Amino acid sequence: MLLPFELPSALFAREAVTAPENIVEAAVAVADKFSSADTIWVLLGAALVFFMQAGFAAVEAGFTRAKNTGNIVMKNLMDFSLGTFFFWFVGYGVMFGAASAYFGGFDFFMQDAFQGKGWENSFPIPAFLIFQTVFCATAATIVSGAMAERTKFAAYCIYSVLISAVVYPISGHWTWGGGWLSEVGNNLFGEGFETATGGAGFHDFAGSSIVHMVGGIAAFIGAATLGPRIGKYTKDGKPKAILGSNLALGALGVFILWFGWFGFNGASTTCASGDDTLISMGNIFVTTNMAAAVAAAVVMIVTWLRYGKPDVSMTLNGALAGLVGITAGCDAVSPAGAAIIGLICGIALVFAIEFIDKVLKVDDPVGAIAVHGVCGAIGTILVGVLALNGGLVYGGGANFLIVQLIGVASIGIWVVVMMLVVFNVIKYTIGLRVSATEEIEGLDITEHGLASSYADFTLNDQLLGVTAHDEGKVPVSQAISVARKTVSAPAATVASPKAVDPNRPKISKITMIFRQSKFEELKKALGDIEVTGMTVTQVMGCGMQKGSSEYYRGVPIDIQLLPKVRVEVIVCKVPVDLVVETAKKVLYTGNIGDGKIFVYDVENVVKVRTGEEGYAALQDE
Repeated sequence: MLLPFELPSALFAREAVTAPENIVEAAVAVADKFSSADTIWVLLGAALVFFMQAGFAAVEAGFTRAKNTGNIVMKNLMDFSLGTFFFWFVGYGVMFGAASAYFGGFDFFMQDAFQGKGWENSFPIPAFLIFQTVFCATAATIVSGAMAERTKFAAYCIYSVLISAVVYPISGHWTWGGGWLSEVGNNLFGEGFETATGGAGFHDFAGSSIVHMVGGIAAFIGAATLGPRIGKYTKDGKPKAILGSNLALGALGVFILWFGWFGFNGASTTCASGDDTLISMGNIFVTTNMAAAVAAAVVMIVTWLRYGKPDVSMTLNGALAGLVGITAGCDAVSPAGAAIIGLICGIALVFAIEFIDKVLKVDDPVGAIAVHGVCGAIGTILVGVLALNGGLVYGGGANFLIVQLIGVASIGIWVVVMMLVVFNVIKYTIGLRVSATEEIEGLDITEHGLASSYADFTLNDQLLGVTAHDEGKVPVSQAISVARKTVSAPAATVASPKAVDPNRPKISKITMIFRQSKFEELKKALGDIEVTGMTVTQVMGCGMQKGSSEYYRGVPIDIQLLPKVRVEVIVCKVPVDLVVETAKKVLYTGNIGDGKIFVYDVENVVKVRTGEEGYAALQDE
């Protein structure tokens, strides 16, 4: 027999409604109790949270390599698609059923969802279903980023279904589904706890732990079970930076997520009526934005101090860390409290990413474990400290903090145990990881038959518009080295058809490799000394210093190939020393890496069209 459906007591508490045959009939049966404003607000929130899927896909694609972009798109599409069906099929009943305080029960396809249920909030169950569905999908998609670039697509689909149907709904039942954590405060400390805090138990308003920490812990277990990407660590365990393919795409994803988070947190009021609710909605928007902004700024400052320059990708992660951290208490803390949460989450993020990468040696390409797992737990715990009602710093004592710690620990243990089982069963049955060959070639081609996600789209560094470097203090001889090369010709096996005149003017080739920002200035200077013919190419490289010492996500980049310009000129009439001194004067900024100049002797030059050789071949018509 199917178990009855029950929504949280805080949501619905009116008289029973006669059980209808389907969702549509149920909606009509209680239509006189619905509020247009409340229903639209819940549906709008669901749409905003759904749009966050695009943000997650963009962040993951931008922070990983281009050869896996198609695979990432498919994963983010399928975890939502599969999650939608299986949450409706079984997950919703498990989360909101009334079988026990620990497990909601089975209500396949929500057949019993309306039997004997009353209403307090004024929106229909279909609206609540889609709202909860998009939250479930968020928990599942978090795992994708940490396990990117080496996971079998079939394995990903399987564990996404299990997260959506079992793992997330059960811990969700303990809290939002009216389970044991929703009453743990009163059970431990009496009804005075509810009087002091405004709630009977564990407080996670929009899902710092219920959604984000669940996804973050699952991501950690998955990435640890899977192992690091090929080339991530040296033989002695030192991490190596693997750069993302498109930082602009990653940044766009973060802004999409920030935008969607106003629905994630704001619409969790599930109501848009009454002055108290409207005030709360405004406060939620302010605290949500405040925590994100402060966390991003803090990460920028911390990385600037630690690495010498502000790290872009980690600063983007910082905004997400603040958003995750504030989600639990966005309705309960003041803007100042939100700023403190952002501050703490921002600092924690930087050191968590380093610890996970360098000490635990768990390869997380996008920082999902630190952002969602670590900051989700921190933000939830800090509700017990900073909540205006019952928080430790507001004289509420330690009871609220104890309840928050119990909730975080309980949910964390549940997810660790379940995901260890899930990932290891998959690993030893169908396999969790692709082969080394498939990983090196890229999952786009090996998993999906997609040659490239960026066909007919190439990114070329422009020679113009690059900001010049400031003048430095390194001597010109160090900043721009000059090497004169004499190349001996190999012994000829065939006699030259035409003898070379030994009295002809000397011909030299001068090759200059330098910063892109100096190209236009050099071109003009060479023109002024009547050197007009040149060959220009864009190159990537570094000198003996192996590029400047830079960091990516806290990991030093051993050899950094920098964008340069290579200009080659052939001179005969114009003195070589004049060309060299002109180039040195233009290219010098005083910094290591200003460039190099190579001078070669040229045996002969032949103009193909006319057959002219030597000096004559270099002259214009």
